[in-house]
Amino acid sequence: MKQHRNNSRRSGLIVLILVLILALTLTGCSISNPAAQHLTEDGTSVNIESLSTEYKLGLFDYVKLPFSYLLSWLYNLTGNFGVALILFALIVKIILLPASAKSKKGMMKMSRLTPQVKALEEKYGDDKQAYQAAVNELYRKEGASGCGGCIWSLLPLLILIPLYEIIREPITWLMFHGRVSDATLGQIQNALISSGSMTAKALSSGRSAAYWQMSAMPYIQTNLEAMKAISPSIVAMNTKLLGVELATIPHVLFWNYFAVSGVWNAVGQFLLPILSGGINMVSVLIGQKQNNAVVVDKNGNQDEEMAKSSQQAQSNKMMTYLMPLMSVYIGFVAPAGLSVYWIVQGVFSLIQDYFLNKHYKQVYDAEDEIKRQNAAKEAALEAERERLRAERRAENPDGMVGAASKKKLQQRQKNEQAAKEAAYQEMKAAASGMTDAEGASEDPDDSRRPNRRGRNYDPHRYDD
Repeated sequence: MKQHRNNSRRSGLIVLILVLILALTLTGCSISNPAAQHLTEDGTSVNIESLSTEYKLGLFDYVKLPFSYLLSWLYNLTGNFGVALILFALIVKIILLPASAKSKKGMMKMSRLTPQVKALEEKYGDDKQAYQAAVNELYRKEGASGCGGCIWSLLPLLILIPLYEIIREPITWLMFHGRVSDATLGQIQNALISSGSMTAKALSSGRSAAYWQMSAMPYIQTNLEAMKAISPSIVAMNTKLLGVELATIPHVLFWNYFAVSGVWNAVGQFLLPILSGGINMVSVLIGQKQNNAVVVDKNGNQDEEMAKSSQQAQSNKMMTYLMPLMSVYIGFVAPAGLSVYWIVQGVFSLIQDYFLNKHYKQVYDAEDEIKRQNAAKEAALEAERERLRAERRAENPDGMVGAASKKKLQQRQKNEQAAKEAAYQEMKAAASGMTDAEGASEDPDDSRRPNRRGRNYDPHRYDD
């Protein structure tokens, strides 16, 4: 169990590191807006001449390219950014299905091994080296991993980072696929400033600078002619889903924005992060219940008490709160479109886990049935062996069997012979009606035993 706890801590640390990286990325701590850093002296526009006319793709940009082309193609297919995100989440789920299946199998396998690991802990006690060797051998024999499939379950979290970058910068990635210069972005910003849609201050300060491309999406339609003059790659994208704008960031105090964004839009954006957290919590709780259902003892019988102390149960205690809280946090610091992806991904995970759990449950139930049958056969054989041993004990209570009991047999024969001799002497003494002492003082002329000295005995034979 100590090794289980170490693995659980290791998995939790990995999750925590990824969460911190994602959180820092989402808050815009590492995001800059090069165009907004080159405002004119009066601060009313961007100095285009000071910006580079070349574009550069970094290493991480090449990771984002496949996602940008896929999401752009889905938008062109559907004509709606929200629907494109839903299809994108479905495709990602299908692509990651082998990894998800491996993760599910690993988690269930680790849960099943909990009773056996506990038995090894009790067997080896303080001998940590022998215990760890036995646990590793058990893992190797059962084909289990110390992390219990946790690493595979983190892949969807890793996909969020490039997806977030694409959603945050739809002009750069969905329209230009990363091949846009700072000068072109500066021209777009100047067009938005000159039309009164956005201010130079909003484009150059804090999170507004980080999310300016998303904020600009609703205004591209109203300034489409000016945008087309800058580049034909710029298109007016439909970023609303069921009347909720996905290009802006939800507000916790949503009622203060009824007049600005509309009642339904403000309420809908607020509900998206809450719904995202709720779905993730339900997904974790169901997954925990499914893992506990396969915890069995060595005979294939479900062990509910052991399930509560399993590695996965301990790990899920953290995941139960961490993942939902993180999804809520993401929902309120990033554009609403990311919450839509998170919600859809959670719903698809529930559906996927249902079928994966059903499949592996059948596999493990078949294994458990074999274990129960073998345990029943072994119990029947042991009962028969005990019956035969009882019969042999009844026939030979002293346990004298084979050459090993030869001395016992000889000793028994001696004891029996000694007992017979003692009984004979006692019978002889009783027959004569006297003891040895009495025989010594007996009258030699006792008429009761006339022939005691033989028939030829003559007491006067030697007389003169």
